[in-house]
Amino acid sequence: MQKVSQLPYQRVSMEAFAQEIQGIITQVKEASSAQAVMAARDQCNQLVIRWQTAEALSYMRYSINTADPFYLAEKDYYDEVDPQAQNYLLEYTKAMLATPFRQELEESGAIIPLVFRSFEVELKSISPEIIEDMVEENRVVSQYSQLMAGMEFEFRGEKLPRPMLMKYAKSPDRATRKEAYEVLGRTLQAHSDQLDGLFDQLVHIRDRMAKKMGYQNFVELGYYRMGRLCYGPEEVKQFRENVRRDIVPLVAKLRTEVGERLGVDTLRLYDYDLIFPQGDPVPQGGKEAIFAAAQAMYHDMSQETGKFIDFMLETEAFDVESRKNKWGGGYCTSFPAYHQPFILANFNGTAGDVDVVTHEAGHAFADYKTAENPYVVELGIGGMETAETHSMSMEFFAWPYMERFFGDDAQRYRYMHLLDALSFLPYGTIVDDFQRQVYENPDWTPEERKAAWRALEADFRPHITFDGIPYLEEGTRWQYQMHIYETPFYYIDYCLAQTAALQFLLESQKDYDDAFRRYVHFLSQGGEKVFTDLLQEAGLRSPFQEGALRQVAQESETLLRKLQSGIEKKA
Repeated sequence: MQKVSQLPYQRVSMEAFAQEIQGIITQVKEASSAQAVMAARDQCNQLVIRWQTAEALSYMRYSINTADPFYLAEKDYYDEVDPQAQNYLLEYTKAMLATPFRQELEESGAIIPLVFRSFEVELKSISPEIIEDMVEENRVVSQYSQLMAGMEFEFRGEKLPRPMLMKYAKSPDRATRKEAYEVLGRTLQAHSDQLDGLFDQLVHIRDRMAKKMGYQNFVELGYYRMGRLCYGPEEVKQFRENVRRDIVPLVAKLRTEVGERLGVDTLRLYDYDLIFPQGDPVPQGGKEAIFAAAQAMYHDMSQETGKFIDFMLETEAFDVESRKNKWGGGYCTSFPAYHQPFILANFNGTAGDVDVVTHEAGHAFADYKTAENPYVVELGIGGMETAETHSMSMEFFAWPYMERFFGDDAQRYRYMHLLDALSFLPYGTIVDDFQRQVYENPDWTPEERKAAWRALEADFRPHITFDGIPYLEEGTRWQYQMHIYETPFYYIDYCLAQTAALQFLLESQKDYDDAFRRYVHFLSQGGEKVFTDLLQEAGLRSPFQEGALRQVAQESETLLRKLQSGIEKKA
């Protein structure tokens, strides 16, 4: 068993990839039987595994040190040639869709119909004529990522990366919270020309790609690029309306109550990260204590999760220390050739550190469980909304074990966690609708984009104000929401997943073992079923149904009131 740091990396050259994939395409086109098509498919999948592993390894090693010249060059290489690889794979996709043996392959069960459906969507997401645009898009995204990773925030004599600065946003001292957000705003303002300029470039590159492919704007292309197989813009529009009608009023009421307990007349952005006047719960102990508690938790949760966490720790598949030049977010990836998940995070001493060993570990557990799934290359572990259900639900299935992490503060953590989960839905909806508006109006000026963000904040989060915070009060909160620059239209997946995760939580309150069994079944199927079918099979409501969130809101509020009552009695 190799440690992640020891996994061998070898660049897959574009020349070698092109030669092999062209041979595979010829095999598919000239196949004289379904078996011959399957043999070509297997060869293609193995090639894709080698490519994805090399690309993921190079990106991981770049992200743990964005100043590393070797892996920066390797990441730049894949940024440049990956569109070419996708174009070759597009030709393979066309050949697979055109094979006269498709019906036989589907009816025999050799390849499930969903694979061919995914091929059809892929065909709508890329074209040879946009390859140069894709290369340019990757280059600009990389510039933004490096800008954010290298940005330092000077706070009380220290130069901090953003994750460490945001630790102070949860301070019980309001002046400290305010100062942290002022530093955040002023530092972003110092880079405002770059932030506006890079985003403007991305919007126009993406709009140009969409129009070259015959779409009215990037919205339609953006959905195809996300590989969505069971919903589109109209369904998401209904979901946004569900959030507006049933979640926004509840969150506004609950957050106003929090503000009253904090003793503030007006709830400002710098009050939003804090739930309890005495300070929010923080983990007891540092990295070692968190990982020890996580290992004990997963062993108790099930035999499968116990084996999983042992594997992750033995292979040293975590990088969680925050440091300069490290990518500022968090993610889970995998190296498919080695059946190895990996988690990157930036610990900062807050409850978010625990979320890493629940949320990101939920992703990793799904990778671990589906590593040998016969359709994992073509369908992955499902759409991103499915993947985020894996992670967000695991956060809630960890609830019975929170005493291991927070001691006597476990109940306060549960209250904070559930309130944050509900509060996220309006914010995530803002992110999604902002992107829709931007790409429907690609020629908007920076000022018009900021005005659109302010209007959405007023609509979905009317209970808070940005007034008095340098730069952020102008409507620029989105500029450090890295998904908006890097992976357009991804963010709504978190919201859709959150509604599923909340339902798993509510079910676990009634029968934990049954809910966990349904969750593991949901997770183990990977991409073999679409999101809405997985929800139905798990006994959960689709978030696209009108009124789908009404019961979630009501039951969540009841649970929060119960938790609050317990906290008050204990106090």
